[in-house]
Amino acid sequence: MTDTKEIFDEARTNSVWLARPLPDELLRRVYEVAKMGPTSANCCPMRVVFVTSPEGKERLKPCLNEGNVEKTMKAPATAVVAYDTLFYDLLPKLFPARDMRTGFANNAELAQDTAFRNGSLQGAYLIIAARALGLDCGPMSGFDNARVDAEFFADGRWKSNFLCNLGYGDHTKVHPRNPRPSFEEACRIL
Repeated sequence: MTDTKEIFDEARTNSVWLARPLPDELLRRVYEVAKMGPTSANCCPMRVVFVTSPEGKERLKPCLNEGNVEKTMKAPATAVVAYDTLFYDLLPKLFPARDMRTGFANNAELAQDTAFRNGSLQGAYLIIAARALGLDCGPMSGFDNARVDAEFFADGRWKSNFLCNLGYGDHTKVHPRNPRPSFEEACRIL
């Protein structure tokens, strides 16, 4: 059985970061692992901007809610997890078995729902991959999507979904784990 401690059981959301840089190669590896998670019709709509430079962080700073500024500025990397609204342009390569592109290209609502849903799945895979590779994560929603999109995705093709700080967390400063719903509260077996 696979050990789930590093990925789920003992993994925590981090807000305080050690001053330990992340090599670009490790961020590449996180993506290479995450991209292998399943998506419908192998659509793979997630796109990521890893913000690591002081200049990039300054661009991101005005987009953040006040409570997320300090932890994001101190994180070695912040992943802007986005989705490509025209993901289906890659489907002839990613799903060559049949023409999936035309159905999405001719149905904007289906394309939007698929991009967001599967991009969200891939964002979760990114967190799992980062944790499996020894990184700590601090996913968050507290930011202005429209402002992030204008700053980082001016052509409008990519849309931000959530942010995730990445690095090596100070484990002495994590908050106590909050409870989760029980199986009986959250699940049914039919």
